[in-house]
Amino acid sequence: MCGIVGYIGTHRAVPIILEGLKRLEYRGYDSAGLAVLCDNDQLEVRRAKGKLRNLEEVIRMSPVDGTFGIGHTRWATHGRPTEENAHPHRDCQGDIVVVHNGIVENYLSLKHGLQQQGHVFKTETDTEVIAHLVEKHFKGNLEEAVRAAVKELTGVFALAVISRSDPNKIVAARLGPPVVIGIGDGEYFVASDVPAILTHTQDMFFLADGDMAILTREGVRLSDFDGRLVKRQVQHILWNPIEAEKGGYQHFMLKEIYEQPRAVRDTTLGRVGQETGRIFLDEMDIAPAEFARFRQVRIIACGTSWHAALAGKFMIEKLARIPVEVDYGSEFRYRDPIVLEDTLTVVISQSGETADTLAAQREAKHKGSKTLAICNVVGSMITREAAGTIYTHAGPEIGVASTKAFTCQLTALFILAMHLGQANRNLDESMSRCLVQELLRLPGKLETVLNNDAVYKAVAGHLHNVKDALFLGRGVHFPIALEGALKLKEISYIHAEGYPAGEMKHGPNALIDEHLPVVVLATRDPASDESRVLYEKTLSNIQEVKAREGIVVAVVTQGDEDAPKSADYIIEIPATTELLTPILSIVPLQLLAYHIAVRRGCDVDQPRNLAKSVTVE
Repeated sequence: MCGIVGYIGTHRAVPIILEGLKRLEYRGYDSAGLAVLCDNDQLEVRRAKGKLRNLEEVIRMSPVDGTFGIGHTRWATHGRPTEENAHPHRDCQGDIVVVHNGIVENYLSLKHGLQQQGHVFKTETDTEVIAHLVEKHFKGNLEEAVRAAVKELTGVFALAVISRSDPNKIVAARLGPPVVIGIGDGEYFVASDVPAILTHTQDMFFLADGDMAILTREGVRLSDFDGRLVKRQVQHILWNPIEAEKGGYQHFMLKEIYEQPRAVRDTTLGRVGQETGRIFLDEMDIAPAEFARFRQVRIIACGTSWHAALAGKFMIEKLARIPVEVDYGSEFRYRDPIVLEDTLTVVISQSGETADTLAAQREAKHKGSKTLAICNVVGSMITREAAGTIYTHAGPEIGVASTKAFTCQLTALFILAMHLGQANRNLDESMSRCLVQELLRLPGKLETVLNNDAVYKAVAGHLHNVKDALFLGRGVHFPIALEGALKLKEISYIHAEGYPAGEMKHGPNALIDEHLPVVVLATRDPASDESRVLYEKTLSNIQEVKAREGIVVAVVTQGDEDAPKSADYIIEIPATTELLTPILSIVPLQLLAYHIAVRRGCDVDQPRNLAKSVTVE
């Protein structure tokens, strides 16, 4: 949730830390701060409530400088978002400072014990306990003090610690939330995520749970919490640093929406045989014969990824004829789930560090299931613990509201569904070729959808003052209705709900009046009889809404002559096969939410009370 940045080298640390924190504001923006060991050997701390620009103003009024330090941008969990509660936190003497991402579950008992020993606390946070624990164990060696302190903590944490009494050293530790270490030329970095340090180095590695890193100007040394040396493979991150910039767009979210044709193309690249229709999933510790033997698939995810999982259920059951269950990561492990023999568990996470999804993955593995990850970040924890990974190649996604990660997840799930169907011989070569051809046409069709921006702006102009909205879909389109509603409420703060269209008469019809917009996914696959039946039923739902004077916004297939007769606003998308339509139909809903939020003056990239990567429960 919170973001951490640390630097040690020969350059001035403050600009590097501030730049890194800017790239991590998606992880939290309630407050920010940094600590630097200055050239006069004083350990200086600067903090500010609110967004990073407030910290920059504090530093402008009271400059601080040095060649190593740590910084933090906060998403509040324990303690109000105030300057006092902002990180870094200090010990009694001000000689040790800590930045922390996570939750210390036993902080109250630790705090009471430390107070009895004479330690004086100044904040409401759980993090301050860590600074005092390190102080308690400090005997001149910061590494050993941190190692002793973390063994007393219960919960999850990513830490970076520096000390005036053991200078020129940053000690980082991980148990849960992500920590990435960057390797530069005579300089070294620690951060919560890749974009924070990508402009300085593309060579980095993630710490594993139980790892501790000691960064000095001479290099990085790794050990576990017991002091045993460990090694991690350095990876060269292929993201272009420019991809993490806005590139002329008003917001990161808008840029990322428009990157979807490229992202979907990159996710597909190298995984499909254009002539044969075959699917290739490499680097899997799951043999082809095992894919053929799976008799159940369980998909686990949170938030937007859970909506992708729901759509993936339709894809896998249709193409592979295997039953699929979809679980929230936050619920899965707390109900002692039944995992049958020959079950494949698919875990979906953009960051690969989502705490609930990671815990669910471990539960599934404990019960004997192979796990396969769909993820956007190479080397993240979920990918390291999976038997195989389908990387989405979306590139860095900075906007808190997920867009291109979602369409890439849908693409990866479609590829997985085809692979399973081919492995168990439910999907023949002729159908495979047809589906692959449609998949390869998607980027061009996405560009067509994106070229209708004037339509989305016009609809947003009429609807930006509404208080509520409903989104309706049937079959594989129902998860897209859920995702469309989520996009609207998370960035515009308009209450919105997604429903299966057939459930309207079981309650939600009572909400419809002349003030309520109802967004209806009324697309159709001309080649599918099943799609035709669902389309006709959806037309009936539109009539039900209009009979109650509701405002209908219909997303339809190009050339449709029936739905436009009843709808107030029409958004057209190109035709494609039914299971791929969601990748096209979600884009208008993303843009509609975006333009409504802009009209309402909302902070699109950093909506209130939310963070990009939920790395704590």
